[in-house]
Amino acid sequence: MAQYEEVEVHGYEEFCKAVSERKGKDIFAYFSGDKDEQGRSWCPDCVKAEPVVRGEMEHLPEGSVFIYCQVGDRPYWKDPNNEFKKTLKLTGVPTLLHYGTPQTLVEERCFKADLVRMMFTED
Repeated sequence: MAQYEEVEVHGYEEFCKAVSERKGKDIFAYFSGDKDEQGRSWCPDCVKAEPVVRGEMEHLPEGSVFIYCQVGDRPYWKDPNNEFKKTLKLTGVPTLLHYGTPQTLVEERCFKADLVRMMFTED
């Protein structure tokens, strides 16, 4: 039994709702490009990073929350005014971040299991 809660959301509003419902908890968020019916993201880096991130989730702190957020399709993501870029200041997908802290891993840094583990285990 996992000691963390995993939530899957789609889009910025669902992400904000998931965060506000879990105020005061330790939140880790993973942002990925949308997936198609086959479960493959349009973002090749996201496809590559996801198994790495999932492989380290056993290191998530007890009682923490892992939010898996699909950010939208490619045209939406490419729009510089989308909510994720404007409000959350995301610069790329995949992005893994420790919500409310400066800790963030962007794009190919998400391929590095040791960096992911460090984020999950550092206080």
